Amino acid sequence: METTLQLTIDCADIQRLVAFWSEALGYVPEPPPGGHVTWREYWAAAGVPDEELPVGAGDTPESIVDPAGHGPRVWFQQVPESKTAKNRIHLDLKVGGGRDVSLAVRTQRVTTTVERLVEAGAGVLRIADEPDMGHYAVVLQDPEGNEFCVV
Repeated sequence: METTLQLTIDCADIQRLVAFWSEALGYVPEPPPGGHVTWREYWAAAGVPDEELPVGAGDTPESIVDPAGHGPRVWFQQVPESKTAKNRIHLDLKVGGGRDVSLAVRTQRVTTTVERLVEAGAGVLRIADEPDMGHYAVVLQDPEGNEFCVV
């Protein structure tokens, strides 16, 4: 049996995070399967009762996918409560190129990505600038406060 990975992110504003994480990961909103116009239409065709779907559910994309088909699907699950504590798991966006790339080049790649993501709505929490260890990374928060790193 094959196991696949889906990441699920709890959130209040699905469309805001769909847009942000599409930009951050180079993903695209996942189209509904089988030629359906919306996910709601797909779920109705699959027999999901309308009363089980919240108002607006499935009217716009709630998940994003890697257009190359390599990365995991990311689904955004609307929840009533806001984030209250540090994530116990987070994403690392590895853009630097690894230790075979000079620290200066890795730092520039990270900085360029961080600037793009801040423009898209991220906030910088802290910078881990440790040249003696050959390390540079930035810890950010997405628009709803979920932490992630750019390395």
